Amino acid sequence: MVIYFSLLLPLISRHMIKRICSYILKVTGWHLDTNVPSEIKRCIVIAAPHTSNWDFWYAMSAFKIYGLKIRYTIKKEWMNFPFSLLTKPLGGIGIDRTPKKDSPERISYTEAMINLFKENKELIILITPEGTRSKRTEWKTGFWYVAKTANVPILLGYVDYKRKIAGIGKTIFPSEMEKDMKEIMAFYKQMHPKYPENFSVDLNYV
Repeated sequence: MVIYFSLLLPLISRHMIKRICSYILKVTGWHLDTNVPSEIKRCIVIAAPHTSNWDFWYAMSAFKIYGLKIRYTIKKEWMNFPFSLLTKPLGGIGIDRTPKKDSPERISYTEAMINLFKENKELIILITPEGTRSKRTEWKTGFWYVAKTANVPILLGYVDYKRKIAGIGKTIFPSEMEKDMKEIMAFYKQMHPKYPENFSVDLNYV
């Protein structure tokens, strides 16, 4: 289903996509969080909790209704044909970790993402810091370093299956890591994932 949807995206107008996504939320009884900041051009969006494939549909429907051009990072090899038929329409953007001329070592994934913000005036990157649909008690924190270095806000995207609400609920402007992470964890701790047994906030910041 994801493949067919992605192939159709370039053929559908932005207005029509919004209408389709609004219809998806309506018929499934879900609602849109209207707390999204206006004129967001550069930011990182967290997608959590992440315990089911259904999270993708509700979250992406919300983001499409907002009109946000969501991108996600992936190894550059996956942006080549034939994989590009799926990755490009869904917003994939290749990560190049090729060593710099003055260094034999590959750059880190975090540094590569920082470079993307340096190279693009408008960029919204979606990340899943849990890293998997299985339960993790420690999140990947590279997104915070990227946001801090690139001087971009972190938008807290979410899906709440109990209240049936999806969207963006809060904006964090990076200042101090421990303070920011505690605020992020406090936000997600109150969310209700589809499979609660597979979700945990980062216990280092609770």
